[in-house]
Order: sequence, then structure tokens, then C-alpha cells
Amino acid sequence: MVRDGRAYKYAQWAVSETEGMVPHYVKVQAQQWMDIVDDYNEDAYVDEKEFDKICNLLKLMIHPDVHCSIYDAMEDYAWLLITATLCTMWREGSEIYDDNKVSFASCKIRYYTTALLEISRKNHKTFYCAVIIILLMLTGVGFGRYFSVAPTLAQSSEVKLAVRKILKSSPLLMDEEDPAFKILRSEVTCNINESDFTPLAYSNDNLDSRLANAFVADEAGGMDSYPLEAMRSSQIEIINNLGMVISTQYPNDDNVFIDEVDIAKKLLDGVLESEDVGTYFSLLYEPDDELKTGETWQKDDRCIYQSNPIAVEKKAVYKNIVKKRTSAILYENKRENYLCKHNNIRYKGLGVEGYIDIQKVKLCRDEIEKEWWQGRKVWIGLDLSLSEDNTAVAMVTEEDGIIYTKVLGFLPDGRVEYKTNKEHVNYKRCIDHGDCIACGDEVIDYRIVENIIMTLEEEYGVTIMQIGYDKWNAISSVQKFEAAGYECVEIKQHSSVLHAPTKLLKEKILSKEFVYNSNRLLEINFQNARCTEDTNLNKYVNKKKSAGKVDMVVSLINAMYLLQQYMLYGVDDFSVQTA
Repeated sequence: MVRDGRAYKYAQWAVSETEGMVPHYVKVQAQQWMDIVDDYNEDAYVDEKEFDKICNLLKLMIHPDVHCSIYDAMEDYAWLLITATLCTMWREGSEIYDDNKVSFASCKIRYYTTALLEISRKNHKTFYCAVIIILLMLTGVGFGRYFSVAPTLAQSSEVKLAVRKILKSSPLLMDEEDPAFKILRSEVTCNINESDFTPLAYSNDNLDSRLANAFVADEAGGMDSYPLEAMRSSQIEIINNLGMVISTQYPNDDNVFIDEVDIAKKLLDGVLESEDVGTYFSLLYEPDDELKTGETWQKDDRCIYQSNPIAVEKKAVYKNIVKKRTSAILYENKRENYLCKHNNIRYKGLGVEGYIDIQKVKLCRDEIEKEWWQGRKVWIGLDLSLSEDNTAVAMVTEEDGIIYTKVLGFLPDGRVEYKTNKEHVNYKRCIDHGDCIACGDEVIDYRIVENIIMTLEEEYGVTIMQIGYDKWNAISSVQKFEAAGYECVEIKQHSSVLHAPTKLLKEKILSKEFVYNSNRLLEINFQNARCTEDTNLNKYVNKKKSAGKVDMVVSLINAMYLLQQYMLYGVDDFSVQTA
């Protein structure tokens, strides 16, 4: 039974361990998969027969280095990855069977379409890619096609080399008289069902002409988005398609792996839905945010354990990584490689931390009726961006120490589909829900934004005390507000100014003294937000280093600045005026 297997036992341990050896997102994923095994998920289940088949095949495969079956030699995290990816299925009656015009009896469809593994070097990730490829070729449809993709053929061929080593070491799969596989110079063929595996290099090969039942993107941190998009586009009509995206972190800012990890985190945090981006099984072995700050990596062993699951069990691996850490501490030229490859900490991102745990933010979600705002003093924060980008307006007030807010986003109507695909945010749903407004065509119609602000008093019955803005892109609108009689305050976008309201907002959220209407786009902005410190340890949300759009959070912090100034220096005691 699956519950007796090492995958389930590892998931149980990962969820329950309390010494900080397992990172947060691995715990979340492990719990979600255990819920599927324990029949708490309405959409998915783990197929016992498929699990038995996979186990039996693993017993036939011999590990080329330790000379025993891969069933016995495989690490616990790999058991979880392989079992979850290959044995988790959509339940009978799921809409996906009707969509694909197949019956549950004739074709069970795998639940996960993407297997994402973020893991440090020397955790055998390429080897286990090869294991999955062999299992897919043995259990998949006839004439299935499987690929590995990488920038160069040498890199892509690493998976083929691992496949070759496993097959050559497994006599039951490579019987001289009737071998199950044939190894050729450019591909590996399964004689049982005529499926084949081919390594590709997108520098040499046209990936758009391929049809992939499954693909491996190994060392995805060294790739742009093209190979993944090409492979996924080829899978549109394929039932039981799978993409395996595997890598350590890389120091560059423009690789596709950053986007894949970001999508996975948002799915696990519940701010994205699988119907928008597909179903992911993600094991993200990277240190938690609090371990990425300052020089924590130099002395806290949790950075090693959370990024190297093998180091938890194998002390020799742990000791070798400690030696490399010592060298990185002593010699700065070794630091980037150590942090990226052995700790999954991007050196360029060191000192950058998440702003607020999105789960803490969600605890503050409530419904504020429009009538509640009647007669209250409010402060407005703006983040007016370039006309083709997102813009946001935040309205805040305070009562009995609790901050209440309403935040609204704006984006160009003609760029909704483009931004949805690029940013992996379902803007159409956000628009329908009232989280944002699409206005203009290719650029935002600022007349709509200005009109909404200048009608807030009439619509909500509030008194606008001040409008806070960053002068960048705001001069024209501010002149109109001032002409209409509103007091406008320029808020310098500097850490010395923004630190206090940034800190106040975080404290209010953590103490549950913050209330906002259900707003998925605002939650995505909070999840994207990253903070940095200046030399005086002042923290502020850094747009450039954030993981996506944060305009709604920035507008909220601007509004909080005005409110905080009034609370500290207002001429009368701060009180809410009610009708």
C-alpha cells in the first residue's frame, strides 16, 4: 500500500519534523499530497495498482554505482517525487475525462502535468530524471516520444547518459536475446512499445516541430522561457502529458526557473489556481526566507539541510558542504557559486526577504460593506506607473487601532490577455471580481483613475483628508486633484521615508489589526513583495527585486504613510467621524 511506502513515510516526517530541516514549501506540498492519499481531495487519488507497477519496475532497475536495485537505493525525497508524479490520478467523474473524450476505464489521467524540483547540487537530480524517463517509456503509450532539453547537446545528453548507465547495469532490461531497450547514438528506444527518448539542444534543434509526451528540462536555471514554452505547446493535444523542470538556483535574473518556482509558490500559497496554470507537484528545497537574510547562511546549518535533503541522512555529504561553506566565507569569489549551487540562495538576492507571509495576510480578509465607510476620514495612496503598466489606488482609515482598507488596481484593457500569459495572473477573473479595472486600450486611461478617486467621497460617503503620491508619472493627475480642492502630498520613495509605514503595515497584519475585502490581486501583490535594507537597516519594498507586480502594496504603503503621519502629528486627537 502507498501508506506503507517510503514516499508517504517521508511526507509524514517532512510535515511533522520540528528542527527546521525541511523548508516551508516542501512541508506544504507534502501535506497536500498526503491529503490526496488519505482521500481528503475531491479531485485526485493515488492509484495503488500503478504504485505496485512502479515498485516492481524499480526492483528490475539496478543502480550503476551501488549495484543494488534502485527500489532499495533510492533516496526518500525521490520516492516522494516519483510516486506523486506518476501515481496520482484524476478521480473517475472528473471533468477532464469529458474534456478529453476518454473514459476513466480506458485511460486514467495523471493529476500532475508539471513536476518541479528545486534542489542543490549532488542530490542526484539528473539520475532521477533518467529513472522517471525509463518508467514512462515502460508504462506509457505506444510510440511515445520523450525529450530532454538544455542549452547545449552536452548538457541535454547528461540525462541520456544516466539512462544508458541504468540500462547497461540492469540485465533484466537489457537481456542479450530480447532486450527491452535499444541504445543508439542519438536516442534510446523501448522495444516493448516503440517509444523513444531523445536529448535536444535548443541552440541547435528546432523544438517547435516536436511532439512530446513528456520532457525533462534539467538545469532550467540556465534557460530562457523558449524551450519550456515549445515543449508545452507540443503537448496541447496529448493526454497524460508531463513536464519535469529541475534545477539548482542560478545567479541570473532572466531564467525560466525563477518563473516556475514563483508559480509553484503561489499555487501552494493558494493565490493561484491550477485551472489557470496547470497542476504542479513541487518540491522546493530552498531555505526559508528568514534564513536568507544577512550572514545567516554562514552559521545556520538549516540552510544546508533545507536545500540538501540527502545531507539530512548522509553525514559525509553534510561535512563536505560545510567545507565548501567555510571556503565561501573566507573567499568572496567562491561565495556566489556556493550560495546558488549548494544553498539555493541567489547571491544577487541575498539580503532580500519576503515582506509578509501570505497566509498571515489572508487571516485579515473580511467583508467591509460600502455603508461602513459613511462619514469616515480616509487617506488615499497612489502608485501611478507607466501608462502601459499596472496602477493602483488604496484607501485607508483607522478605528480602535484597526486599519481598514480598500485597494483597487488598473491595467490597460488591450493588454489583459498579454499580461495574463506573461505574469501568470488571471486578470479576467480579477476584473470580474472587482479587484481591478481594465481601462483604455494599450495604455491606461488615467481619466478613469482620476474620476474614481474624485467620486470616492460621493460613492462611499467619506472625507478624503490627503492624497499621497510618488511624483513619478503623477504630476498631471495631481494637478487635477489639487484643482478640485484635494490636498496632495508627495511621498519620497526612499527607505528613510517608507520604512516606518512599511513596518507599521506589517505589524498591523501580524497582529490581525488590519482588514481588507477579499481581493486575490492584492494577495498576489503581497506574495510578490520583497524587502531590502539600507545601511541604516531601514526596510522597504523593493519593486525591482520583487517577484512580480507590487503596485497595490506600494499604494497601500503610501496611504499608510499619510495615516501614520496624521496619527503622530495630527492637531486633534485621531478619531473616526461617523454620520
